[in-house]
Amino acid sequence: MAHVGFKTGKALPPDETGQEAAFLKYLSESRRDVKVKMLDGELVAGWIEYYDQNMIRLTRQGAPNLFIFKQQIAYISEDRTPRKPGVGNHSEHGGLKGTT
Repeated sequence: MAHVGFKTGKALPPDETGQEAAFLKYLSESRRDVKVKMLDGELVAGWIEYYDQNMIRLTRQGAPNLFIFKQQIAYISEDRTPRKPGVGNHSEHGGLKGTT
């Protein structure tokens, strides 16, 4: 049964739509670069390697991977910034291309 707003008498929207899981699945499976804005204002970037009901694992280039509880996240957005040439491409020696 849908809840009804006190003053308007209209049905309130559902608390869960299932779209969060679909969005995270899309980002994870396509390895899209994302920006995660934390509630404390910190912004971290990477791609979502894993997610579940309570947390995400953010894989980052050149920095430690993070397990982030969803309750600490303000929002997640797809990073549409073009990658710089050579960034994220590993050479056979384990370093980034273009670095010495």
